[in-house]
Amino acid sequence: MGRDLLLKILDLARWAPSGDNTQPWRFEILADDHVAVHGFDTREHVLYDFDGRPSQMAHGALIETLRIAASGFERLSEWSLRPGSPDNAPIYDVRFLPSPGLSPDPLLSYVEKRVVQRRPMRMSPLTAEQRHALVLAAGPDHSVQFFAGLGERLKLAGLLWDNAYIRLTCPEAFRVHREIIEWGARFSEDRLPGEAIGVDPVTARLMQWVMGSWTRVAFFNRYLMGTIAPRIQLDFIPAIACSAHVLLRPGKTPRTLTDYVETGIAMQRFWLTATALGLHLQPEMTPVIFRWYARAGRSFSVVPKIDGRAASLASRFEALAGLERSDAVAFFCRIGYSAEPRSRSIRKKLADLLLS
Repeated sequence: MGRDLLLKILDLARWAPSGDNTQPWRFEILADDHVAVHGFDTREHVLYDFDGRPSQMAHGALIETLRIAASGFERLSEWSLRPGSPDNAPIYDVRFLPSPGLSPDPLLSYVEKRVVQRRPMRMSPLTAEQRHALVLAAGPDHSVQFFAGLGERLKLAGLLWDNAYIRLTCPEAFRVHREIIEWGARFSEDRLPGEAIGVDPVTARLMQWVMGSWTRVAFFNRYLMGTIAPRIQLDFIPAIACSAHVLLRPGKTPRTLTDYVETGIAMQRFWLTATALGLHLQPEMTPVIFRWYARAGRSFSVVPKIDGRAASLASRFEALAGLERSDAVAFFCRIGYSAEPRSRSIRKKLADLLLS
């Protein structure tokens, strides 16, 4: 296996999804058939990276994408967590083994096509065949729960409406939002392009100005109902305008970094399968993340009321999904039919992801 072939595998695998397009990995080429993936997380400065779990799931998505990419070159891949590497900076050793005659994974051609759709989608129901394919894609260690009826979508729209209020009035979240959006961009290599976030141009310009400082945000939220327009456009309408919301649940409670990596593998296969079925998807992870904080008894804001709102939201989420307080939840999203998004996050160039 030559270096050029390895670079082709890495160049395709870098399209794996990650929270807010952070791409929490770097590649170290140790041999023509051996790559060390240096993972990292953003838990120290990103509210949404609770204990690094979302980043660890992204690592899993990358590892699965490496496997899929390698199959296109008649190569199997094997991965292992390097002993002694810390959870916040894990190193994964990935080796590629020749397998003459190996067929490309059926999901190979969808790796670069997979995108996030944040705008409203059609409400056409999923077919029984699509549901079955999505359940199979998640694998035997994860279950898939659908919320497809109009009544269920309306209840979830109300939940996401209140969830968005927490998100938009929390100063710790504001710091994240200010950094992750590349305003005025159609594509972004390392953030979310402004054209893809799902609001109209007037709201986008207002949001960009308001998000220039927390003082402006607090003023608009308190006196000018500043959360209303973005909550309608980003949360309430899209929650109704889709085919279904989907909850991916691990069969056992994840406890280790490897557990979350395995869930990330399942998530990527689910998402790529949705793409192959002609569907689009938008992650809805903040209710899951706020529930993690609430059930861990962890405060995450200097605003006293925020933690109480998060705990209430967690209870409502559990009631809607039929969850016990101790039940594990890994990935939440909405799914449906739509035209291809005009704007999307792209990725850093491979050269920028390679360690010397």
